[in-house]
Amino acid sequence: MGPVTVETVISAPRDAVFDFLGDLANHVAFTDHMMSDYRLARVNSIGLGAAARFRLDNPGPKQWAEVQITVFDRPRRIVEEGKSGRFLRNKFWTVWELSPEGQGTRVEMTFALEAATRWDAFKESLGGRGWVKRQHKVALARLRKVFEDPPAEPLARADVAGLEPRTLARFGVHPSRSRLKAKG
Repeated sequence: MGPVTVETVISAPRDAVFDFLGDLANHVAFTDHMMSDYRLARVNSIGLGAAARFRLDNPGPKQWAEVQITVFDRPRRIVEEGKSGRFLRNKFWTVWELSPEGQGTRVEMTFALEAATRWDAFKESLGGRGWVKRQHKVALARLRKVFEDPPAEPLARADVAGLEPRTLARFGVHPSRSRLKAKG
C-alpha cells in the first residue's frame, strides 16, 4: 500500500503535541477506535526505542501489530516502524511531521505498508487503503480534541503487559528477595 497522508491543525504548542505523541502510552487515548489490546513492550514508553504491541480492529481477520519509535527528532518528526499481519511479516511506517501553524501546530501523519507476499498485497487492495485513511482521520480528530477540548477524567494510558509496578526496584526490595532474607 502506498503512503496514506492525513493532517490537521491543533491549537496547542508544537512541543506539547510532540511530547504527547512521543509517549506511546498516550496513543491509546486517540487510537482505541481502531486498535485493541494495546500494551507497551518496554517500561520506558517515551522516545527512541519505545515499543508497543496491539491488535488491529480492521475489516476481515484481526491481526496483531508491533511498533517501535526509530526516529525522535524533537520537535519536528517521529518515525514509528512496525510489523503486522500473519507472522508479523508485513512492514509498516508511521511518520509524524509537526510544524508551526499560526498559534498552533500542523500535524501531518503518513502511513505506508510494505506487504510481504502477493497475497498480503491483494488483501490490502480490497479496501485496506480506504479503511486506513478513514481511521487515521478519526485518530487525528480525536488527538486534536485531546488538546482543544480536554476531557474531565484522565486520558487512557497503556501499560506494560504483565508488569506489576509495585515490584519494581524504585519501590524497594522485590517481594521475593525479602522472603529470602527472612528465611536466611
